[in-house]
Amino acid sequence: MSKTAMITIAGRPNVGKSTLMNRLVGEKIAIVSNKPQTTRNRISGIVTREDTQLVFIDTPGFHKPRTKLGDYMVNIVRESVADVDLILLLVEPIANIGPQEEALLAQIRASGAPAILVINKIDTLTDKESLLSVIATYSEAFEFEAVIPISARYKDGVEGLLNACEKFAVDSPFFFPEDVTSDQPERQVMAEIIREKLLWNLDREIPHGTAVEITKFSERDSGVIDIDATIYCEKQSHKGIIIGKNGAMLKKISSDARKDCERFMGTKVFLQTWVKVKENWRDSDFLIRNFGYE
Repeated sequence: MSKTAMITIAGRPNVGKSTLMNRLVGEKIAIVSNKPQTTRNRISGIVTREDTQLVFIDTPGFHKPRTKLGDYMVNIVRESVADVDLILLLVEPIANIGPQEEALLAQIRASGAPAILVINKIDTLTDKESLLSVIATYSEAFEFEAVIPISARYKDGVEGLLNACEKFAVDSPFFFPEDVTSDQPERQVMAEIIREKLLWNLDREIPHGTAVEITKFSERDSGVIDIDATIYCEKQSHKGIIIGKNGAMLKKISSDARKDCERFMGTKVFLQTWVKVKENWRDSDFLIRNFGYE
C-alpha cells in the first residue's frame, strides 16, 4: 500500500521557504532571491521515496498586504494551512515570536493539523547553544510534533526533516507520477525564471511591480524551444530601468534567464523579451488573473 502526505511550508517573507523546497525536492522548482515576497503562487514540490510520496506546498511569505496581489498571496497562505497532513513552520533562529509568526500559529491552531517547527539559517549562528532559547520560546507557544534545526542553504538537516515528514504519511494512492517533481506547467516555470532574474538584477520596489507573461512557447523539430516573453511593469520610468542603457539590462536579464531555462528544459532555448507598462496592475483583479495569479 502506498502512502502520501500533503505538507505546507509556511513562514514570514525571506525566511528561506523556496530554498528549502528546492533542497527537499533535489532540484530547482521554486525561484529564490534575496528580496522578500519572491513567491507569489502556491507551488507543489513532489518527493517520491519508495512507497511514500510527500507533496510539499511552498507558499508566499505571510505579510500585511498593501495591494490586491498582496491580498491574493496572503489568502494562498490561509488556504494552504487548511486540510493538510502536516505544516512546517519555518522560522529564523531568533528567540522572539513576531506578529507574522503569531498570526501563522493562530492559523495552525485553527486548522488542527500537526506542525513541526523548522529553525532555518543555523549556519548564521556563532553559538549553537542559543538554539535552546529559540526552541523554548516557540515550545511555550505551541505544542509542536518535533523541532528540527536546519540550514536550507547548505542542506544541513534536510534529510532528517524528510524522515520526520514521512511519519505523517497516510495510506493513499500517489497524487502524481513517480518521476514528477513539480505541479508547475513548463510555461509557468519559464515565466518564474525570468521574474527571478528581474529580482536579482533590479533594485528596490521595481522587481516587485513586475509580472511576466509567456506569449509563445513552441518546440522546433530540432528540439530547440522558442519562448517569447513580455515583462510588465507599473511605470514608464521603470520600463527604462528594466531595458537599461542601449538595452544592456534587459539583455543581461534575458541571458541569465535563458541559461536557467535551458538547464530546466534540458535543451537549447531561444528567448525573446519585451517590456510593457501596465499601471497599477497589482490592484487590478483582471490583470492579476491574466498574469496567472488565480
